[in-house]
Amino acid sequence: INPNGEYSFGGGRVYSPVEIRSQSGEHDIHVGDALPDSLTGFLTATPFSYTIMVSPPLFPQGDRIGEGSFRRAAYNGYFQDTWRVLPSLLLNLGLRYEVNTRISEVTSRTAGPRITDADGQLVPSWTTGARQKHLINPQPPYRKDWSGWGPRLSLEWKFSSKTVFRAGGGITTLLPNMWQTNFIGGGFPFLITPYASALPDAPIRFVNRVVQFQLPEIYDIQGRSIFASGRSTDVAPNTEADLQRFQQDLADQTPGKQVSAISVFGMDQGFRNGYIVNYSGSLEREIGDFKLRVAYVATAGVGLPSISFPNNYAGADPVFAPFTYYDSSGKVIGGIGPEFLMSSRSHSTFHSLQGSIGKTSPRWGLGFQANYTFSKSLDDTSVAMGGFLSGASGAVAQAYPQDPRDPRADKGPSNFDVTHVATVSLVQALPLDHLAGIRILGRRFTTGWQVLNVSTVTSGAPFTIYSGIQQTRLGTNNTDRPDQSSRPVLATARSVREDYFGKGGDNFSFFYIPTGIEGGTGPNRGRFGTLGRNTFRGPGFHNFDIAIMKSIALGRLDNPSGPNLQFRAEFFNLFNLVNFGLPANIVRGTGFGLISRTTGPSRQIQFSLKFAY
Repeated sequence: INPNGEYSFGGGRVYSPVEIRSQSGEHDIHVGDALPDSLTGFLTATPFSYTIMVSPPLFPQGDRIGEGSFRRAAYNGYFQDTWRVLPSLLLNLGLRYEVNTRISEVTSRTAGPRITDADGQLVPSWTTGARQKHLINPQPPYRKDWSGWGPRLSLEWKFSSKTVFRAGGGITTLLPNMWQTNFIGGGFPFLITPYASALPDAPIRFVNRVVQFQLPEIYDIQGRSIFASGRSTDVAPNTEADLQRFQQDLADQTPGKQVSAISVFGMDQGFRNGYIVNYSGSLEREIGDFKLRVAYVATAGVGLPSISFPNNYAGADPVFAPFTYYDSSGKVIGGIGPEFLMSSRSHSTFHSLQGSIGKTSPRWGLGFQANYTFSKSLDDTSVAMGGFLSGASGAVAQAYPQDPRDPRADKGPSNFDVTHVATVSLVQALPLDHLAGIRILGRRFTTGWQVLNVSTVTSGAPFTIYSGIQQTRLGTNNTDRPDQSSRPVLATARSVREDYFGKGGDNFSFFYIPTGIEGGTGPNRGRFGTLGRNTFRGPGFHNFDIAIMKSIALGRLDNPSGPNLQFRAEFFNLFNLVNFGLPANIVRGTGFGLISRTTGPSRQIQFSLKFAY
């Protein structure tokens, strides 16, 4: 992910290396004073943290760093039957069973943590006195899931020759994604991610070059070199690595001899396959050439993959980082730093009312389909891995919860939730041969004309407001949210259309970041914000595409399967509508509340000629 190193500006308290003068002279920042925000830290080259991903010499390097060969086998079987109960009633029923092996790596390049009590029994991370050990070649890497049952049932009931009622439901197993939810590889010791955060007496120095780490040898807790043979396949199952020795050896080779807590990736021992429950009911009615349909469609996702954080976020206070070791002054002296365990704790629901009307008969030379969906999708995380700036929207979309101890508190609209979606597709044959003034040009010219249209109108996607500063003692993952102090009027119809919140440089005034308060915790004496996840909606989307098509028969006009030449003139975004993306959504960030991107193209006109034979 970051083999060349990554600096993070903001997220914790850092101190100015230079004098910064204010215009009035009343707000000067002196050397050693705390910097007020992430932008000031960036401008003074004062990062809060640094991390880099490196691999020991005996494993793939360069553009092959982290390379692995992962395997999983899946075995499936099903029974299905169709039963006509009555001439007007049809039942479809089935039962599917799926079982899959655990993910494995052919050269045993796997690792992961185990959280146990004093007797070595697996316990939850919040158990008092829990300890953690890091195993190389863990066996088994996570529990075997045998609950792959998937029943299905549907019915079709014909009230009349023109009216049909359909209903059904089913359960579908979700097999773990071989890349996104696979955390048995790509962690210590095959990929090592040293992490360091700024301390008052140990700032992070920014350098504009790749920092080379000379990794020390890795030993087990009996003092034996784990990879002495140079082959990971020779490592015995469940070999425990001596993290403390490795960290101290690594610190002895780095400037300042600062011990870095190791970032750990692994599979939660309770990890299981998720499953999707689908159920729906619809009523269809034919009226002449038209078919009308009204349906209720719903989905529930259970046991969906999501990352948990047993050691909370980077920079957490000692009381909230139980697997990190500190000295009496609060300085890190070993243990585990940021820890990412792939779990199956997440849940989602989707409910929708869908309506459509369509015409597919050749009468009037017209065919169309119009659809409308009114829906709501809710979850507590929309993607297993995330924390990215969307190139299409301009907004940061974090996958991780504000409070890593209570991820269910993040339940809200899904990142992809869109309340209203309306689409119309239309094909109209132009009967020019019926027009007397044009008919004289001949059938080869007047026949074969069509107009095609696709129109889409949707409401806006949701987005979350982040504060951009660490507010509590649980560390930072740039997921902290503010309080909302007043309600903005969101619009793109102002004189400055991109000012979505309406106050320009004062857009932050709609929010209050709860730091510097009585009883507050963390480096900024704060608390979690009360603003929910995905509480605001971006601008809607409107698009109208049209095409004019002419087919020219090159042979006999009464032979439609013969060779023909087709000319198309296509107009995408016909009215050249500007569809705005999402605004910048970090209160302490640059351009907060302003939209800097559009979604969809401007008007584009395309001509094409196709020969078919």
